[in-house]
Amino acid sequence: MARKRYAVVGTGSRAERHIHAIAVEHADTCQLVAFADVNRTRMNVHNDRLAELGVEPVPTYDAEDFLKMLDEQQVDVVVVTTVDRFHDMYIVEALDAGRDVVTEKPMTTDVPSAGKILDAVHRNDGNVTVTFNYRYNPIHEKVRALLADGAVGEIGSVHFEWLLDTRHGADYFRRWHRDKANSGGLMVHKATHHFDLLNWWVGSVPETVYAHGRLFFYGEENGKRHGYSDDDRFEMKLEQNDWLRKLYLDAQHEDGYRRDQNPFEPGVSIEDDMSVLVRYASGANLTYHLTAYSPWEGYRLMVNGSKGRLELEVVENSWVSSQNPAVHGVNANPEEGRATLSVQRLFEQREEIPLEYDRNGHGGADQRMVDALYGPPGQEDPLGRKATHYDGTLSLLTGFAANRSFETGEPVRVADVIDLR
Repeated sequence: MARKRYAVVGTGSRAERHIHAIAVEHADTCQLVAFADVNRTRMNVHNDRLAELGVEPVPTYDAEDFLKMLDEQQVDVVVVTTVDRFHDMYIVEALDAGRDVVTEKPMTTDVPSAGKILDAVHRNDGNVTVTFNYRYNPIHEKVRALLADGAVGEIGSVHFEWLLDTRHGADYFRRWHRDKANSGGLMVHKATHHFDLLNWWVGSVPETVYAHGRLFFYGEENGKRHGYSDDDRFEMKLEQNDWLRKLYLDAQHEDGYRRDQNPFEPGVSIEDDMSVLVRYASGANLTYHLTAYSPWEGYRLMVNGSKGRLELEVVENSWVSSQNPAVHGVNANPEEGRATLSVQRLFEQREEIPLEYDRNGHGGADQRMVDALYGPPGQEDPLGRKATHYDGTLSLLTGFAANRSFETGEPVRVADVIDLR
């Protein structure tokens, strides 16, 4: 069987997982053939790492030569891991050139860009896959299976609370995400994960959204008000992390991009505290809240139905250590995470559902996702985890409408935001 030929556009840290999966883990079914980026240093860093792993480095292209790369390297699939606001450009160009696309979430950042992608899908034969790794978390799969099997009956209401600790949350205010033009804000960049899970779990689509969001903790004025303006616990200190130093600090001279900006400097245009009310087509109601400055990280889900209630609590990081406060992930937190899941049917006692909590890569989801994406074709997917352009668009509807509601202070009909066709 001929190996599919993959090219990666955008070689920041997000690209690393895809590159390793294609070039190393699934080299029997995939072939990495090229990189494209605006920054040659970053491409060289990834090629150096491939060489260390015994893999032949690949040709590198300036981002302006993207279409030239597709032809010269006979690319079958483009992996898009750029800054979010450029996703639509590469997705559309790849589809029009007859290629398939794998794109990081969010699929794009605003309504016009989503429309361009939908139009490109309709006029071409190529496929777009959106990498919603949270769908591949075994805990989330368990919730999906329970709800689909009617564990709580018809779903009446859902409450979903997501907490980002000051290690992880602050990182969105250090990077390019801090500018809403780049990321769509956390309602799009981060919450697209959560809204996709909710669409998947509830088995419906949003109809009406009302939301309130504000910048409460980060930003220049808040830093002064809360006394954090010069707090070094919010510094990432790139020079102390060899990989991030090479990828960003040593590459800064090419494009001027600062990976470790002060989250309390001017220039923050996204929110850090957001509340959303959603009415689904099924009739179910959602209350959702995202906090980006919590002392601990995790989430709580509660689903009320005609036959009972499901409750999930996941603690990913129970506190932020002052010894390494700016680097998030498994190695940064000395304490174990935990997860509990229960179902309580009407007139019955609570039933605890056994779970195995995996602290690696979003609960083991990252590895499971790349295995599904880049492994042998024809793998079974009974839960429908693989997300298409349509799923990617559905995940954005609530965020787009919420951003509009932030501006107007009024409820927003999703049908007035975008035509799903």
